[in-house]
Amino acid sequence: MKDAVSVVIIEGGDPSSEIEKMLVSVRQAIILDNIAKMKKVGSIGAVYLVTNYADLAEKAAVRGGVFLRQTKPGEEDFHIGRVLQNLINQEKLEHIVYLGGASFPFLTVEELEHVCLLLLGSRPVIYSNNVMSADIIAFTPGNLINRITPPGQDNILAVALRDGTGIEHRLLKTSTGLLFDVDTPTDLLILAGGPFAGPQAREALSALNLDLRRLERVKEVLKGDYEDVLLLGRVGAPIIAKINKNWKIRLRVFSEERGMKALGREKRGEAVSLLGFFLQEVGPQRFIKYIERVCRAAFLDTRVLMAHLRPGLSPEERYLSDLGHWREMKEPFFRDFTRYAMNSDIPILLGGHSLILGGLWALLEEIGPTYLY
Repeated sequence: MKDAVSVVIIEGGDPSSEIEKMLVSVRQAIILDNIAKMKKVGSIGAVYLVTNYADLAEKAAVRGGVFLRQTKPGEEDFHIGRVLQNLINQEKLEHIVYLGGASFPFLTVEELEHVCLLLLGSRPVIYSNNVMSADIIAFTPGNLINRITPPGQDNILAVALRDGTGIEHRLLKTSTGLLFDVDTPTDLLILAGGPFAGPQAREALSALNLDLRRLERVKEVLKGDYEDVLLLGRVGAPIIAKINKNWKIRLRVFSEERGMKALGREKRGEAVSLLGFFLQEVGPQRFIKYIERVCRAAFLDTRVLMAHLRPGLSPEERYLSDLGHWREMKEPFFRDFTRYAMNSDIPILLGGHSLILGGLWALLEEIGPTYLY
């Protein structure tokens, strides 16, 4: 449909551990919540769900208006860029909004309508929620994807389209709905501990035994008067500006390796971290003790430290670290790191990029500004 927006959602995998399956269960619920929102947007013509999860496909199908493409996103030879390109060409899609599977559980109907309005009102154009590593990409016309070699990672699609076509790349507005993504179990904590989750996600979360005590301690620090809060990892300017303008928080920020996935640095083994060197020098116990000396709460994007040290952690072990389940971890270094972080005198949240962007953004929105104008 030339005068309607098509939404494409790709979600799949092959979870092997219980903690991975826990994450997948909530991700699937988020997709169902988002499909329900999309059905309320008149300018959305069709929603295409590409998945290898038969139960998710069945639940999505009964909601109507969803065109399913069951394929194998969990297999090694699955190429997300080519699948998207083939779908666009086969269905002759003109205005496309692409979402990663569990992207944006807080996305509102109004925000969806606004994104559609942007696409239908100007062409050709590329929109995304992040400069380098995007989880939502909106572009028109659809045949732009034929002017590039489709990337194997969806989070670099916006950059590939911009660099390969020369078309203007604009950023979507910064908001909780367009920033918060569910990639790790820490994101589940934020989702469960706040008021913004949709009904399907809330039901899935209620079946999990999540310990929210560290999260609640962090919130108390964020509510305080000029407490020191440490942000470590791929910290971007928008979250810093938001905090400085609206909250009585003294930030301690160490930002490094932004775009390490999108630029292929992690995959090529090129990611390097100054704090990673420091962690190697002093060891996990002293590293956490030093953090305790400089702040009252800490948000650690541990993926940067892991990319630097390259311990070969499985997804299961990374997720166990996020939740603080150090006793179940096998790799000794990050087992110790997680143990000392969990036993710290201050609340420390461990996670990925979403923790120090969309996750923190959501927590701040829940608490509300402490500067009153």
